Amino acid sequence: MTESIKDALRKAAMFCAYQERTQQDVRDRLKEWGVWGDDAEEVIAELIQQNYLNEERFAKSFAGGKFRVKGWGKRKIKQHLQQRGITGYNLDQAMKEIAPDDYRTTLADLLDKKRRTLRDDNPLVIKQKLVRYALSKGYESDMVWQVLGSED
Repeated sequence: MTESIKDALRKAAMFCAYQERTQQDVRDRLKEWGVWGDDAEEVIAELIQQNYLNEERFAKSFAGGKFRVKGWGKRKIKQHLQQRGITGYNLDQAMKEIAPDDYRTTLADLLDKKRRTLRDDNPLVIKQKLVRYALSKGYESDMVWQVLGSED
């Protein structure tokens, strides 16, 4: 391992220690530092071996965080993970971080909170706005309709 690769490995380890990253995040950062090709792959392999880089761990913390902190639905979380190169097993593990009961409760709470901000006399308009809001947050339409239906 050359000195420049060792240096890149040190910098990349600090980059990964700061917060969870994907392999693509590290690859992009290495490119910015002028490290690519086999050298970049060698650094990434070393980071994985030293457990600085773990895509399953990243996917789980990303999904859990976006759900708990931002109230995102599974569709939006899945889409963002896929954009970051997370697929298959890691994607499935991330989705398991969200408990079905918590998911439904969070959606109901989001809709209640949003309803209090809406000013309209027409209940259909309010319902339409709530549905649009929940869909934009990444919740599945059948789940949204179920929750809204149980409130009437």
